[in-house]
Amino acid sequence: MWALLVLIGAASVSAHLQDLSFDGQKVFRVIPRNDEQVEILNFLASIMEVDFWQPDSVTLVRPKIQVDFRVEAEKSFQVEDLLKESGMEYQVLIDNLQAALDAQFDSKARTASHSYEKYNNWDTIAAWTADIAAQNPDLVSRSVIGETYEGRPMYLLKLGKSGPNKKAIFMDCGFHAREWISPAFCQWFVKEAVETYGKDNVMTTLLDKLDFYVLPVVNIDGYVYTWEKNRMWRKTRSKNAGSTCIGTDPNRNFDAGWCTVGASNYACDSTYCGSAPESEKETKALADFIREHLSTIKAYLTIHSYSQLLLFPYSYTYNLPSNYQELVSL
Repeated sequence: MWALLVLIGAASVSAHLQDLSFDGQKVFRVIPRNDEQVEILNFLASIMEVDFWQPDSVTLVRPKIQVDFRVEAEKSFQVEDLLKESGMEYQVLIDNLQAALDAQFDSKARTASHSYEKYNNWDTIAAWTADIAAQNPDLVSRSVIGETYEGRPMYLLKLGKSGPNKKAIFMDCGFHAREWISPAFCQWFVKEAVETYGKDNVMTTLLDKLDFYVLPVVNIDGYVYTWEKNRMWRKTRSKNAGSTCIGTDPNRNFDAGWCTVGASNYACDSTYCGSAPESEKETKALADFIREHLSTIKAYLTIHSYSQLLLFPYSYTYNLPSNYQELVSL
Protein backbone atom coordinates (compact mmCIF):
# COMPACT_ATOMS: atom_id res chain seq x y z
CA MET A 1 0.00 0.00 0.00
CA TRP A 2 1.31 3.45 -0.79
CA ALA A 3 0.40 6.49 1.25
CA LEU A 4 0.47 10.17 0.51
CA LEU A 5 -0.05 13.19 2.69
CA VAL A 6 -1.48 16.02 0.61
CA LEU A 7 -1.26 19.55 1.98
CA ILE A 8 -3.46 21.93 0.09
CA GLY A 9 -2.64 25.60 0.08
CA ALA A 10 -4.97 27.60 2.20
CA ALA A 11 -3.83 29.15 5.42
CA SER A 12 -5.42 27.40 8.35
CA VAL A 13 -6.45 30.72 9.86
CA SER A 14 -9.41 31.45 12.00
CA ALA A 15 -13.06 32.52 12.36
CA HIS A 16 -15.66 34.22 14.54
CA LEU A 17 -18.47 32.69 16.65
CA GLN A 18 -16.19 31.91 19.56
CA ASP A 19 -14.99 32.86 23.01
CA LEU A 20 -11.39 33.49 22.00
CA SER A 21 -10.31 36.62 20.11
CA PHE A 22 -7.20 36.75 17.93
CA ASP A 23 -7.34 40.51 17.57
CA GLY A 24 -3.91 41.96 16.91
CA GLN A 25 -2.22 38.58 16.69
CA LYS A 26 0.37 38.43 13.93
CA VAL A 27 1.71 35.65 11.74
CA PHE A 28 5.37 36.03 10.79
CA ARG A 29 7.26 34.40 7.93
CA VAL A 30 11.03 34.01 8.29
CA ILE A 31 13.77 32.09 6.52
CA PRO A 32 16.64 31.40 8.94
CA ARG A 33 19.91 31.48 7.02
CA ASN A 34 22.06 29.42 9.39
CA ASP A 35 22.09 27.37 12.60
CA GLU A 36 22.54 30.51 14.66
CA GLN A 37 19.26 31.94 13.36
CA VAL A 38 17.55 28.58 13.91
CA GLU A 39 18.71 28.82 17.54
CA ILE A 40 17.08 32.26 17.82
CA LEU A 41 13.73 30.70 16.82
CA ASN A 42 14.28 27.94 19.37
CA PHE A 43 14.99 30.59 22.00
CA LEU A 44 11.83 32.44 21.02
CA ALA A 45 9.76 29.28 21.45
CA SER A 46 11.32 28.73 24.89
CA ILE A 47 10.37 32.16 26.28
CA MET A 48 6.85 32.56 24.87
CA GLU A 49 4.01 30.64 23.29
CA VAL A 50 4.73 30.33 19.57
CA ASP A 51 2.26 28.53 17.32
CA PHE A 52 4.26 27.08 14.42
CA TRP A 53 2.24 26.68 11.23
CA GLN A 54 5.04 25.60 8.93
CA PRO A 55 6.74 23.42 9.91
CA ASP A 56 4.37 22.56 12.76
CA SER A 57 7.08 22.10 15.39
CA VAL A 58 10.17 24.16 16.26
CA THR A 59 12.14 20.89 16.31
CA LEU A 60 11.68 20.67 12.52
CA VAL A 61 13.07 24.16 11.79
CA ARG A 62 16.20 24.02 9.63
CA PRO A 63 18.36 26.66 7.90
CA LYS A 64 16.97 27.98 4.60
CA ILE A 65 13.44 26.62 5.04
CA GLN A 66 10.42 28.89 5.25
CA VAL A 67 8.99 29.17 8.75
CA ASP A 68 5.53 30.62 9.51
CA PHE A 69 4.45 31.17 13.10
CA ARG A 70 1.76 32.97 15.12
CA VAL A 71 2.34 34.97 18.29
CA GLU A 72 0.11 36.71 20.83
CA ALA A 73 -0.69 40.36 20.10
CA GLU A 74 1.19 41.74 23.11
CA LYS A 75 4.35 39.79 22.18
CA SER A 76 4.46 40.77 18.51
CA PHE A 77 6.61 43.89 19.01
CA GLN A 78 9.08 41.93 21.13
CA VAL A 79 9.29 39.30 18.38
CA GLU A 80 9.80 41.90 15.68
CA ASP A 81 12.60 43.57 17.69
CA LEU A 82 14.34 40.22 18.18
CA LEU A 83 14.11 39.38 14.47
CA LYS A 84 15.49 42.80 13.51
CA GLU A 85 18.36 42.52 16.02
CA SER A 86 19.33 39.11 14.71
CA GLY A 87 19.32 40.31 11.12
CA MET A 88 16.87 37.59 10.15
CA GLU A 89 14.80 38.30 7.06
CA TYR A 90 11.12 38.35 7.94
CA GLN A 91 7.73 39.54 6.78
CA VAL A 92 4.44 39.96 8.56
CA LEU A 93 2.28 37.46 6.71
CA ILE A 94 -0.94 38.32 8.58
CA ASP A 95 -1.12 41.63 10.42
CA ASN A 96 -4.34 40.97 12.34
CA LEU A 97 -5.40 37.35 12.56
CA GLN A 98 -8.95 38.12 13.74
CA ALA A 99 -9.61 40.16 10.58
CA ALA A 100 -8.36 37.26 8.47
CA LEU A 101 -10.62 34.84 10.28
CA ASP A 102 -13.66 37.03 10.03
CA ALA A 103 -13.07 37.17 6.27
CA GLN A 104 -13.64 33.40 6.08
CA PHE A 105 -17.32 34.19 6.46
CA ASP A 106 -18.74 36.40 3.76
CA SER A 107 -21.25 39.11 4.55
CA LYS A 108 -24.22 37.11 3.29
CA ALA A 109 -26.19 35.32 5.98
CA ARG A 110 -25.05 31.72 6.23
CA THR A 111 -27.74 29.28 5.31
CA ALA A 112 -28.35 26.29 7.56
CA SER A 113 -28.19 23.98 4.54
CA HIS A 114 -25.03 22.34 3.25
CA SER A 115 -22.90 24.26 0.75
CA TYR A 116 -19.87 23.20 -1.25
CA GLU A 117 -18.66 26.80 -1.43
CA LYS A 118 -18.78 27.68 2.25
CA TYR A 119 -17.40 26.02 5.35
CA ASN A 120 -19.93 23.70 6.98
CA ASN A 121 -20.17 22.90 10.68
CA TRP A 122 -20.15 19.28 11.84
CA ASP A 123 -23.92 18.84 12.14
CA THR A 124 -24.30 20.03 8.55
CA ILE A 125 -21.55 17.70 7.32
CA ALA A 126 -23.06 14.73 9.22
CA ALA A 127 -26.47 15.37 7.63
CA TRP A 128 -24.79 15.73 4.23
CA THR A 129 -23.18 12.26 4.54
CA ALA A 130 -26.66 10.75 4.93
CA ASP A 131 -28.13 12.85 2.10
CA ILE A 132 -25.39 12.16 -0.45
CA ALA A 133 -25.73 8.40 0.17
CA ALA A 134 -29.54 8.51 -0.05
CA GLN A 135 -29.44 10.53 -3.28
CA ASN A 136 -26.85 8.27 -4.97
CA PRO A 137 -27.60 4.71 -3.77
CA ASP A 138 -25.87 3.11 -6.77
CA LEU A 139 -22.61 4.94 -6.08
CA VAL A 140 -22.44 5.90 -2.40
CA SER A 141 -23.00 4.08 0.88
CA ARG A 142 -22.44 5.29 4.45
CA SER A 143 -21.20 3.39 7.49
CA VAL A 144 -19.88 4.18 10.97
CA ILE A 145 -16.33 3.02 11.72
CA GLY A 146 -16.18 4.14 15.35
CA GLU A 147 -16.93 7.03 17.62
CA THR A 148 -14.93 9.96 18.93
CA TYR A 149 -13.82 10.63 22.50
CA GLU A 150 -16.95 12.78 22.99
CA GLY A 151 -19.18 10.09 21.47
CA ARG A 152 -19.79 11.40 17.95
CA PRO A 153 -20.15 8.77 15.19
CA MET A 154 -17.34 8.66 12.62
CA TYR A 155 -19.11 8.44 9.28
CA LEU A 156 -17.33 6.83 6.33
CA LEU A 157 -18.54 7.11 2.74
CA LYS A 158 -17.81 4.36 0.23
CA LEU A 159 -17.87 5.51 -3.41
CA GLY A 160 -17.86 3.19 -6.39
CA LYS A 161 -20.00 1.02 -8.66
CA SER A 162 -20.53 -2.36 -7.05
CA GLY A 163 -18.45 -5.14 -8.59
CA PRO A 164 -16.42 -8.23 -7.63
CA ASN A 165 -12.87 -8.10 -6.20
CA LYS A 166 -12.51 -4.33 -6.34
CA LYS A 167 -9.40 -2.62 -4.99
CA ALA A 168 -9.80 0.56 -2.98
CA ILE A 169 -8.23 3.91 -2.13
CA PHE A 170 -8.72 5.33 1.35
CA MET A 171 -8.90 9.10 1.78
CA ASP A 172 -9.40 11.15 4.92
CA CYS A 173 -9.73 14.82 5.80
CA GLY A 174 -9.83 16.89 8.97
CA PHE A 175 -7.04 15.40 11.08
CA HIS A 176 -6.10 18.81 12.45
CA ALA A 177 -9.21 20.58 13.68
CA ARG A 178 -8.39 24.07 12.43
CA GLU A 179 -7.62 23.02 8.85
CA TRP A 180 -11.15 23.65 7.60
CA ILE A 181 -10.16 23.54 3.92
CA SER A 182 -9.37 19.84 4.37
CA PRO A 183 -12.92 18.55 5.16
CA ALA A 184 -14.17 21.01 2.53
CA PHE A 185 -11.96 19.19 0.01
CA CYS A 186 -13.34 15.74 0.93
CA GLN A 187 -16.89 17.01 0.47
CA TRP A 188 -15.97 18.55 -2.89
CA PHE A 189 -14.31 15.32 -4.03
CA VAL A 190 -17.48 13.32 -3.28
CA LYS A 191 -19.59 15.92 -5.11
CA GLU A 192 -17.30 15.76 -8.17
CA ALA A 193 -17.39 11.95 -8.14
CA VAL A 194 -21.19 11.65 -8.12
CA GLU A 195 -21.80 14.57 -10.50
CA THR A 196 -19.30 13.51 -13.16
CA TYR A 197 -19.81 9.73 -13.06
CA GLY A 198 -21.14 8.70 -16.47
CA LYS A 199 -20.04 12.03 -18.02
CA ASP A 200 -16.30 12.19 -17.39
CA ASN A 201 -14.35 9.20 -18.74
CA VAL A 202 -11.64 9.28 -16.08
CA MET A 203 -14.02 9.50 -13.13
CA THR A 204 -16.32 6.85 -14.62
CA THR A 205 -13.40 4.44 -15.10
CA LEU A 206 -12.10 5.13 -11.58
CA LEU A 207 -15.45 4.42 -9.92
CA ASP A 208 -16.11 1.39 -12.12
CA LYS A 209 -12.74 -0.18 -11.31
CA LEU A 210 -12.02 1.12 -7.79
CA ASP A 211 -13.79 1.92 -4.56
CA PHE A 212 -12.98 5.09 -2.63
CA TYR A 213 -13.40 5.17 1.13
CA VAL A 214 -13.78 8.80 2.22
CA LEU A 215 -13.68 9.84 5.88
CA PRO A 216 -14.78 13.51 5.67
CA VAL A 217 -13.64 14.50 9.19
CA VAL A 218 -11.29 12.44 11.37
CA ASN A 219 -11.00 14.78 14.36
CA ILE A 220 -14.68 15.64 14.75
CA ASP A 221 -14.52 16.77 18.40
CA GLY A 222 -11.69 19.16 17.62
CA TYR A 223 -13.52 20.45 14.55
CA VAL A 224 -16.62 21.21 16.62
CA TYR A 225 -14.40 22.99 19.16
CA THR A 226 -12.96 25.24 16.44
CA TRP A 227 -16.49 26.35 15.56
CA GLU A 228 -17.65 26.92 19.11
CA LYS A 229 -14.66 27.91 21.25
CA ASN A 230 -11.23 28.30 19.70
CA ARG A 231 -10.74 28.56 15.93
CA MET A 232 -7.03 27.75 16.22
CA TRP A 233 -7.51 24.44 18.07
CA ARG A 234 -5.62 21.58 16.42
CA LYS A 235 -5.70 18.43 18.57
CA THR A 236 -8.40 16.01 19.71
CA ARG A 237 -10.42 16.79 22.86
CA SER A 238 -9.47 13.82 25.06
CA LYS A 239 -8.33 14.26 28.66
CA ASN A 240 -4.70 13.47 29.48
CA ALA A 241 -3.90 11.66 32.73
CA GLY A 242 -1.83 13.79 35.09
CA SER A 243 -2.26 16.95 33.04
CA THR A 244 -4.79 19.74 32.76
CA CYS A 245 -3.91 20.08 29.06
CA ILE A 246 -6.41 18.58 26.65
CA GLY A 247 -5.97 16.60 23.47
CA THR A 248 -3.49 14.70 21.32
CA ASP A 249 -2.27 15.40 17.80
CA PRO A 250 -4.01 12.50 16.02
CA ASN A 251 -1.55 12.74 13.14
CA ARG A 252 1.27 11.77 15.53
CA ASN A 253 -0.66 9.07 17.36
CA PHE A 254 -0.11 6.15 14.97
CA ASP A 255 2.13 3.16 15.57
CA ALA A 256 4.66 4.34 13.00
CA GLY A 257 7.76 6.16 14.19
CA TRP A 258 5.62 7.02 17.21
CA CYS A 259 6.75 10.01 19.26
CA THR A 260 10.01 10.47 17.34
CA VAL A 261 11.06 13.41 15.12
CA GLY A 262 8.60 16.30 15.08
CA ALA A 263 6.38 14.93 17.86
CA SER A 264 6.27 15.97 21.50
CA ASN A 265 5.70 13.86 24.63
CA TYR A 266 4.50 16.96 26.53
CA ALA A 267 0.68 16.94 26.76
CA CYS A 268 0.36 20.73 26.42
CA ASP A 269 2.13 20.85 23.03
CA SER A 270 0.15 20.98 19.80
CA THR A 271 2.24 18.08 18.47
CA TYR A 272 1.68 15.83 21.53
CA CYS A 273 1.87 12.19 20.42
CA GLY A 274 -0.46 10.80 23.10
CA SER A 275 0.15 8.39 25.96
CA ALA A 276 0.68 5.44 23.57
CA PRO A 277 0.27 4.63 19.86
CA GLU A 278 -3.45 4.70 18.94
CA SER A 279 -4.41 5.99 22.38
CA GLU A 280 -7.00 8.18 20.64
CA LYS A 281 -10.33 6.57 19.74
CA GLU A 282 -10.27 8.35 16.38
CA THR A 283 -6.86 7.08 15.26
CA LYS A 284 -7.62 3.59 16.59
CA ALA A 285 -10.88 3.42 14.59
CA LEU A 286 -9.14 4.60 11.43
CA ALA A 287 -6.19 2.22 11.82
CA ASP A 288 -8.48 -0.72 12.66
CA PHE A 289 -10.55 -0.09 9.53
CA ILE A 290 -7.46 -0.01 7.31
CA ARG A 291 -6.04 -3.16 8.93
CA GLU A 292 -9.35 -4.96 8.36
CA HIS A 293 -9.31 -3.98 4.68
CA LEU A 294 -5.60 -4.32 3.94
CA SER A 295 -6.23 -6.93 1.25
CA THR A 296 -8.18 -4.40 -0.84
CA ILE A 297 -6.85 -0.94 0.14
CA LYS A 298 -3.94 -0.14 -2.18
CA ALA A 299 -3.42 3.56 -1.43
CA TYR A 300 -4.01 5.99 1.39
CA LEU A 301 -4.41 9.73 0.89
CA THR A 302 -4.64 12.11 3.83
CA ILE A 303 -5.53 15.70 3.07
CA HIS A 304 -4.09 18.49 5.21
CA SER A 305 -3.81 22.21 4.62
CA TYR A 306 -1.01 24.72 4.27
CA SER A 307 2.07 24.94 2.05
CA GLN A 308 1.23 23.16 -1.25
CA LEU A 309 3.15 19.95 -0.65
CA LEU A 310 2.94 16.30 -1.55
CA LEU A 311 4.49 14.37 1.33
CA PHE A 312 5.40 10.75 0.75
CA PRO A 313 5.79 8.54 3.77
CA TYR A 314 7.28 8.69 6.17
CA SER A 315 7.22 12.12 7.76
CA TYR A 316 9.09 10.98 10.88
CA THR A 317 12.27 10.50 8.84
CA TYR A 318 14.05 12.19 5.96
CA ASN A 319 14.90 8.79 4.45
CA LEU A 320 13.20 8.05 1.15
CA PRO A 321 10.63 5.24 1.15
CA SER A 322 11.55 2.04 -0.68
CA ASN A 323 9.00 2.73 -3.43
CA TYR A 324 10.04 6.37 -3.86
CA GLN A 325 10.35 6.20 -7.66
CA GLU A 326 6.89 4.65 -7.98
CA LEU A 327 5.46 7.43 -5.80
CA VAL A 328 7.17 10.13 -7.89
CA SER A 329 5.77 8.68 -11.13
CA LEU A 330 2.28 8.37 -9.61
